[in-house]
Amino acid sequence: MKVTVCIGSSCHIKGSRQVVEQLQHLIATENLGDKVELGGTFCMGKCQQGVCVTVDDNFFSVTPDDVKDFFDKEIKAKV
Repeated sequence: MKVTVCIGSSCHIKGSRQVVEQLQHLIATENLGDKVELGGTFCMGKCQQGVCVTVDDNFFSVTPDDVKDFFDKEIKAKV
């Protein structure tokens, strides 16, 4: 599974660094490092929608406050 987080300026202001750090922690805690590839990218073109994240090319808008729910539903449940 490939998870990509936008680290462009608009998403950075909205908390992309915190989203990345929380995802890194959750992936490590759940021992999913061999199943989940976490990466960063610059602008995905949907700046108004918050921190942009894709999971295997499916787009999501994630905030630092809902990373755990997003992880459980869209990553952990699908690997």
